[in-house]
Amino acid sequence: MLMALTNKIGVISDSFKLPLRESLLKSKELGADGVQIWATKGEMDPANLNAAARKDLKAYLDSIGLEISALCGDLGGHGFQDKEANPAKIEMSKRILDLALDLGTNIVTTHIGLVPEDPADPIYAEMQDACGQLARYASSVGGYFAIETGPETAAHLKNFLDSLGSKGMAVNFDPANMVMVTGDDPAKGVHTLKDYIVHTHVKDGLRLREADPRAIYGSLGYKPMDHEEIARMVSAGEFFRELPPGEGAVDFDAYFQALQDIGYTGYLTIEREVGDQPEEDIRKAIQFIEAYRKRG
Repeated sequence: MLMALTNKIGVISDSFKLPLRESLLKSKELGADGVQIWATKGEMDPANLNAAARKDLKAYLDSIGLEISALCGDLGGHGFQDKEANPAKIEMSKRILDLALDLGTNIVTTHIGLVPEDPADPIYAEMQDACGQLARYASSVGGYFAIETGPETAAHLKNFLDSLGSKGMAVNFDPANMVMVTGDDPAKGVHTLKDYIVHTHVKDGLRLREADPRAIYGSLGYKPMDHEEIARMVSAGEFFRELPPGEGAVDFDAYFQALQDIGYTGYLTIEREVGDQPEEDIRKAIQFIEAYRKRG
């Protein structure tokens, strides 16, 4: 039986589409315990935050009573499939993790690109090499790079992670991505990936028809979609539709029960990528989780 949730509630602050500190204040105002922040460009690019600026931002977060649940270090494109692009992406990813540690979290979430089905595929080996380097670096500093679920099934992702030989490459579990893209069962996926989950999302959606994950997430030989293109496609509902928590196909009773079963005590972070009323949507999502925290 599902017991009352004790997990902290996070919000992807960029969802508000406000300047950074306004988005942080809004997150706190709505009742979040922490925030996940994109840290790949603009004022959150690690290169644009010197030691004093990092200390100042951390002090501001402390002053309003917010933690950072994770930084988002998704560098887009083909993830880590491209041998030519990987050295720069690996270096940038390391700097994002360094920033995360300075700001009080040891988790950087990312998409690594679609893992090929065939381990003999040269792209599979290239991704192993890049992710292996990141995993070893993360382990050396006490951190994690957390792959967001969605492009592949939980079982296939686990096999890839097992091949790296390091828990420095972990999982950011997103149940809606599984439902919308692979048709995988999120609760079963939690149990499959239990040894790797360090961060989670609360998001919901429906799968309208089967889609090739390469067309959605991009792959060498396929044109990758950028964040805005994906948001437009989700809004149009061509293959799937993102919905507020409780209105889609994610069985949250089963999802939250699975997280309890594996002893997950980390953040439940709300992600809202579509819609023209992000504040209202996030408010309702927080209320949705709060209802589970008040059980029993």
